[in-house]
Parts: sequence; structure tokens; C-alpha cells
Amino acid sequence: MSLLKKRKESLFPSSLTDLFEDRFFRPYFPSMREFWNEGFNVPPANLIESKSDFRIDLSVPGFSREDFNVEMQDGALVISAEKQEESETGEENYKRREFSYDTFTRSFVLPENVKEDQINAKYDNGMLSVVIPKKEVQQVRPKKEILVS
Repeated sequence: MSLLKKRKESLFPSSLTDLFEDRFFRPYFPSMREFWNEGFNVPPANLIESKSDFRIDLSVPGFSREDFNVEMQDGALVISAEKQEESETGEENYKRREFSYDTFTRSFVLPENVKEDQINAKYDNGMLSVVIPKKEVQQVRPKKEILVS
């Protein structure tokens, strides 16, 4: 299900921006909305719970270990990354310089039964895995009613 509504096709553009896009950009480039939204990606996450820990797996290919920052802030696990790349090519008749910048932040509110000081993270083959050990919770004894005589 998408939160975006598709524009109804009409003989007339709904705005001056649409008219401009239809005439000049659409034959050569994706729509301006697609162009501006392309850089804002949030990596997908798998959340797994076992008896001893929680695990968060993020699919983040193209990053390196040094790009990540994993920290606890007010009971939430905050995972962020920032990557910058530049390349420059110069030849006799032309010069080209390209750069890219990619960043994201994801936050996960953790329950109270975790060992915050023992959280560890590992990045391997495009997958960031964060393991969050659980504390042993004292089991509450069942309530026993005592009859008064």
C-alpha cells in the first residue's frame, strides 16, 4: 500500500511545474519528484528475538565499517552512517569531477531488560548485525491465596 496518490491523467497539467516536467524533463530524466526523493533511503531492517538476545540486521551495501556510528541515547539504539566519495578525471580535452554523499539514521527503542554495556555490532558483506543481550528477569512467583480461619 502506498501513501502517495497517483495523479489522474488529464488533458491539462495540474500545475505549471507539471507542464514544465512533461515538456522538458520527462523525455530525458525521471520526474523531478523521483529525482529529489532518490537520495533519501532508509535501509531495511530485520528484528530477531531469541531467549538470550535481540538482533537487528540492516542491509547496507556499499558502506565500510568506519562509516557507521552505533550508540545508545535515552534508551534508544541509534544507528547512523555517512559516506562520501569523490572522483576526478582530467584528460586533454575535458575534466570531470563527480561526488556522492549518502547518509541515514535509524532508531530503535529498546526494552528495559537489555544489557546496554554489552551491545556489539559487526559489519560483513553489506550486512550490519547488532546483537543486544538480554538481562535475566526475575520471575515473579505466582500469587498464592492463604485462607484465614
